[in-house]
Amino acid sequence: MTATMEEISTGTDHERVFFCRDPEARYRGVIAIHSTAAGPAAGGTRYWTYVTEEEAVTDALRLSRGMTYKNAMAGLPLGGGKSVILRDRKETDREALLRAHGRFIERLGGIYMTGEDVGTTLADMQIIRQETKHVAGLFGDPSPFTARGVARAMRAAALHRWGSDNLTGRTVAIQGCGNVGFQLAQELQAAGARLIVTDVDPQRVSRTVEAAAAKAVPPEAIYDAEADIFAPCALGGILNADTIPRLRAEIVAGAANNQLLEEADGERLQARGILYAPDYVANAGGVIVLAGREVLGWSDEAVMERVEGIYGTMLEVLRLAEEQGAPPHVAADRLAERRLAALVDASSTG
Repeated sequence: MTATMEEISTGTDHERVFFCRDPEARYRGVIAIHSTAAGPAAGGTRYWTYVTEEEAVTDALRLSRGMTYKNAMAGLPLGGGKSVILRDRKETDREALLRAHGRFIERLGGIYMTGEDVGTTLADMQIIRQETKHVAGLFGDPSPFTARGVARAMRAAALHRWGSDNLTGRTVAIQGCGNVGFQLAQELQAAGARLIVTDVDPQRVSRTVEAAAAKAVPPEAIYDAEADIFAPCALGGILNADTIPRLRAEIVAGAANNQLLEEADGERLQARGILYAPDYVANAGGVIVLAGREVLGWSDEAVMERVEGIYGTMLEVLRLAEEQGAPPHVAADRLAERRLAALVDASSTG
């Protein structure tokens, strides 16, 4: 059976969206290119179980748009894209699946480059690299940099809310103890914070409890935990009409993408007096290190300067939101659009 790459219409502002199939490899995937205005679209490959193909497309659309704003806010001359591979409930040859994905990326001729995301690893990127050169994340784990950026964003939010960025004695509830959540827990413990953690994987919880002297709670109980800061570090859409009324924290700052289920959820947080640190500002550390080192050729010093700079960017967003009387996610979008326009101008005149 022939592999097919069908361009689909989504009714959104995305430049191009493809649904890809390779029956021999048991592969189904979506590659969503939101914008190439500032440069090639960059965004990771997610490997996840979706109930329907439509759900996978929706996820790819949301994630790819977020990458445009994340890359612009980080000052990277890159556009935004994302790909998702639909996990089959039956046993699958993972290498054949990833190689098929790489072949579809190669067919795009360089307008999209990928890297790690939820469900994929450094080893997976090395397999994809056998079929396409348009892949980053081959030389190390980006999660420590993502965690560092989130910690910097958290300190900026603390300064804005409490007048001090000192986290000593503050309680942080971390939802998700994967690579980033685990690294973040260790960093926050070193900063003197008290930790409450959860994950659907008990082994991840145990590892984090041991490494960061954290208290564990069941996954559903994390929303009700008494904490100063709530840090979503798992999947998106967890801030919604059901969960926001349960939060007992003053700040939300975490690593997960697309934390707001819908736009109105940013307003719900503001109405409750909860300060939201927009996700794509906070979690940009990973893409900064991957793109900076492997695509743009930046030195380690330049990369770390950008990651540390997430602090200043978050402060700028929160101050703009206050000045404009807008929720932080709206202020972040406005600032990202301005920065994107500046990147486009620079690329057209450079």
